[in-house]
Amino acid sequence: MTDPGRPTDRIDRWLWQARFFKTRSLAARVVAGGLRVNGARITKPAAPVGPGDVLTFTQGRAVRVVRVLALGQRRGPASEAQALYDDLAPPAAGDGDDPAPSTSRTGPRPTKKDRRRIDDIRGGESEG
Repeated sequence: MTDPGRPTDRIDRWLWQARFFKTRSLAARVVAGGLRVNGARITKPAAPVGPGDVLTFTQGRAVRVVRVLALGQRRGPASEAQALYDDLAPPAAGDGDDPAPSTSRTGPRPTKKDRRRIDDIRGGESEG
């Protein structure tokens, strides 16, 4: 699976150095949940990854596909981390066709009267 002459690093460490995850333990948890390296499913955080490998994983609700360009020496600034990979599926430009609803609120908070009306529509779930 790995070429003895090719430099590699642990996949959880590389994901952390490339700033996909805030901690190494979060990266390890994602890997344990299932991540693909060159199409093969990997579940061990110590799996080797090197330049040229294509990673497919979930980050929040998004599916990320990245090609490893280099191995990191440290977890440096974002500009240094972005040089470690090439994003093969960049996020949408935000043209309004986002399938996921926005979690930010636009408008005033509902009044008590509005909340009662919402509860009536839901069938009185909040009545105790």
